[in-house]
Amino acid sequence: MPESKPAILVVGSINMDMVVRCPRLPAPGQTVQGSSFACSPGGKGANQGVAVARLGAACRFIGRVGQDAFGGQLVETLQAEGIDCSGIAVTSGFPTGVAIVMVDSTGENSIVIAGGANLQLTPDDIFSREELFEGAYFVLLQLELPLPTVRAALDMARRHGCKVILDPAPAPKCLPEALCKVDVICPNATEAESLTGQSVSEERGAKSVASDLIARGASTAVLTLGPRGCVVVTADEHVYTVPPYKVPVADTTAAGDAFAAALAVSLARGEKIHPAAKFANAAGALACTKFGAQPAMPTLAEVLQLMERQVI
Repeated sequence: MPESKPAILVVGSINMDMVVRCPRLPAPGQTVQGSSFACSPGGKGANQGVAVARLGAACRFIGRVGQDAFGGQLVETLQAEGIDCSGIAVTSGFPTGVAIVMVDSTGENSIVIAGGANLQLTPDDIFSREELFEGAYFVLLQLELPLPTVRAALDMARRHGCKVILDPAPAPKCLPEALCKVDVICPNATEAESLTGQSVSEERGAKSVASDLIARGASTAVLTLGPRGCVVVTADEHVYTVPPYKVPVADTTAAGDAFAAALAVSLARGEKIHPAAKFANAAGALACTKFGAQPAMPTLAEVLQLMERQVI
């Protein structure tokens, strides 16, 4: 049966997050006593897929997991969210991706990723799942996969008339020019500085960095600035500064994933970029109020309630 909701395809990573809470993040060579440990489903791609589904869009997924307990558990979690997992392959000889996440008492985090099966996703996997691109309004991409695979997904999206949002994380030292030519690029402050070499510590700097990303080929650049909200710059030189929603912060791990997914869902429903950025800000804020990555992804009702309580 045809999908009655806007379809969004996520091509991305699937990880098991191993999360340690600690009073402060350790300095190099320092040992810090942690307060708790938990395993939680994660991976930037999978986080975004869960957020897309919870925000009311039809989600399809292309990715890889290992032939191990983590892989089976993570795919079952995605299926339970109503995500089409037909594009997820099981990879023998490589473990499912894992992330070691440390979260301090303020909600700030430090993350190390071992990509495992995610790094075995190839352009051939994209070509063999071409049917998943058909009818997708947006394709959501991140950089926890090999860059040639991300490039293949971008090319396939163009072939099928899909719009593309790139969350350039983790940010490489040099992002290939072809990957800059997307409909929306949405880095956080650290990623934006890494990509452009410019500071976003002030609003003027953030606008300059966004304009730099536009000059590299993006149609729209959206910089997420944490407690400062976000800045939007479009190719036709419209600039919007979107204030943040104020929430108690428990864990910022997946705020950017909630933001990117919400931006895709809102734009797929026909919203303009400014109200879509407000919706995405609300989703990103709510993701900070709960521990974990996928468990923190908000529902549509939760986002709308926050926007009703705080009018920005």
